[in-house]
Amino acid sequence: MLSQLCDYLDSQRNRIIRWQREMTGRPAIGPENNGTGENEKAAWLEAELAHMGLSEIRRYPCPDMRVSAGFRPNISARVPGGRKRTLWIIGHMDIVPPGDLALWHSPPYELRVDGDLLFGRGVEDNQQAIVTAMLAADALIHNGVTPELSLGLLFVADEETGMKFGLPHVLESAPDLIAEDDGILVPDMGNSSGSMVEIAEKSCLWLRLSVTGKQCHASIPNEGVNSLVAASACVLELERLHRLFRNKNALFTPSWSTFVPSKKEANVENINTLPGRDVFYLDCRVLPEYDLDDVEREIRAIASEVGACYKADIDVDIVHSERAPEATPADAPVVRSLAAALKKMRCIDARLCGVGGQTVAACLRRKKLQTAVWATLVPNAHSPNECSRISAAIADAKVILSMLFSPLG
Repeated sequence: MLSQLCDYLDSQRNRIIRWQREMTGRPAIGPENNGTGENEKAAWLEAELAHMGLSEIRRYPCPDMRVSAGFRPNISARVPGGRKRTLWIIGHMDIVPPGDLALWHSPPYELRVDGDLLFGRGVEDNQQAIVTAMLAADALIHNGVTPELSLGLLFVADEETGMKFGLPHVLESAPDLIAEDDGILVPDMGNSSGSMVEIAEKSCLWLRLSVTGKQCHASIPNEGVNSLVAASACVLELERLHRLFRNKNALFTPSWSTFVPSKKEANVENINTLPGRDVFYLDCRVLPEYDLDDVEREIRAIASEVGACYKADIDVDIVHSERAPEATPADAPVVRSLAAALKKMRCIDARLCGVGGQTVAACLRRKKLQTAVWATLVPNAHSPNECSRISAAIADAKVILSMLFSPLG
């Protein structure tokens, strides 16, 4: 039976291309990044799932008046199995902006096919997960096969900008959707071999640092306070955090906490004006053993010290803060089932690890729902010329099908 399903998947290249083309042409960017949300992509996905013959399609709209539809979409569907116990595959519909278009070799919202590779914004993060889940569902329905476990598909909004309108809303509005003994797989992190299984995440803290000096003509800098200089000094002093929080944890790569100055807002428009205000952001991925309150306290102390030295005011505001939940146990049923399927289908020994990048698994683990994050990826999420492999989507769908025919622990 499993061999028949795998043979069917091997013939689905054109369908994968079509699905990826349809989704790539419907860029689902959140309003934080000046986008209109996921509604167009979600509508197409819902119609496609219905056309495939999936049952129990449900909607979980989350109100958001910043988008024209007035809500952010979340949808689920199921393929019934011999048992009600379900293996859930969770993907997110939203994507990040393409960034500098000059770095792209083709338009980011037009799918480009080059052999096994598909190029376009979102094709890996996280459309490959959606495609993989749909492939597994389609193989079962097309071949009239009932697996031992039910297969659940859950496609959510707002993963890239805080998750407020996505999975947390679904879990709150439909608390009985995912049972405690269900298995949950999130194909949103991985390596090129498919061996990496993520069971833990670091805590995440995003901060906005606003530096206020005194604007003046650049020819008389003594009359002002250069906010760019003070901001630059603050960036350098924040390197101190690596010494203050220097523990290492071998489960993670990198094994230490990271503190990365990232986004910077524009200051003055002309060269001959000394800037009076600069704003930059700090992305902190902190090992679970540290308290984010302690990290925030040290950052505020550094900002105060630098501000006093340069006669500038430096305000620190929290943009996003999420403490790491307890890790999924290494012997959790879903982890064991995934490891067994990888060994059976692809002769791969699973390597358990933790990561700094956040996924929707964090809010699942916080509710004591044991979750494995895994996929076979290039990987190149958020990069120019983002790409995914057709063969990887097929190979991952075969692993999912294998899991459906094995009891979860």
